[in-house]
Amino acid sequence: MQSRLARLNSRMLKIATFSLAILMAGSTVVSAGRAVKLNYRLKWIYNASVIGDLYAARKGFFKNAGFNVEVKAGGPERDALRELELGYADFGVASADQVIRAVSKGASLVVVAQLFQVNPLQWIYRSSRGLISKLDDLKGKTIGITFGKNDETIMRTLLAKGHIRSDQVSFYSVRLDYTPFYKNLVDLWPVYANTQAVMLQDKLAKAGENTALLDPGDFGIKFVANSVVVSQKTFDRKAGLVKSFVIALLDGWKASLDVANQKASLEILKQVEQDTPVGILSAQLEKTRQLVIPSNGKPLGTIDFDGWRQTEQIMLQQGQIRVPVNITKYLKPLADH
Repeated sequence: MQSRLARLNSRMLKIATFSLAILMAGSTVVSAGRAVKLNYRLKWIYNASVIGDLYAARKGFFKNAGFNVEVKAGGPERDALRELELGYADFGVASADQVIRAVSKGASLVVVAQLFQVNPLQWIYRSSRGLISKLDDLKGKTIGITFGKNDETIMRTLLAKGHIRSDQVSFYSVRLDYTPFYKNLVDLWPVYANTQAVMLQDKLAKAGENTALLDPGDFGIKFVANSVVVSQKTFDRKAGLVKSFVIALLDGWKASLDVANQKASLEILKQVEQDTPVGILSAQLEKTRQLVIPSNGKPLGTIDFDGWRQTEQIMLQQGQIRVPVNITKYLKPLADH
């Protein structure tokens, strides 16, 4: 009788221990051999700017953390923040101006990591006509901007900082067609430094034309780009899941930008950009490293609080938001793991 009781107690202890282990594992465990399904909406299409996201998914970083993550491409008709609010996405990528604008309209969001430490949005121009080393050099130029988008906001901020009136430059409405720039109808054209700029510079170099990039950051303008966002509800109720996702994501990004994994990263890029020469993809990957890896030794994914404050201040000055939102209240960095 005592032997049976001892066996029963032993069995109950094992069951209790197993149950406790599951509880301690947090929300990443649903049942044995089953991963948590998550939807992750990117800001833009698949290219070098999302190599870390793709790497984390395709090289098992999410899977090893207990997740089955569908990394969904973004684009002009995809709003990651709206999908977070509606519950269609669990995590999303957005720029600071998008987050600030959404918060000003009542959205309840939390920024948990900042992927790009330097905004990739810059302006390409022909350096043979002279380098733009000071803002005054913009006078008399025809400048391409996308009206209503953040490149217009950034350029108008640059002009204001240089005390340049709108009538001292000419604006050209930008579309997806680069022909106006090729034909010299526009002096400066907005591009992403790690993707479009690489292709344009290569093409113009082959035609014997030298180019350079105007980086707003060189003139003290910080306008924060791609960051990882989650709803306040998810952040509060599933803290363990959020932390585990961010760790897996950032580990994937670190691995994708490690020169030791260059071949693997290029293979992924070749799969999503089959028409782009491998030499261009390699140059895009190198430029992405420069924009994503912090130069001050801080962890990848570090949130630049000063940059977010400045972005909010710029939006206030230009009337994009009516009142301050105190954006730093919504920044909860999880990069220092």
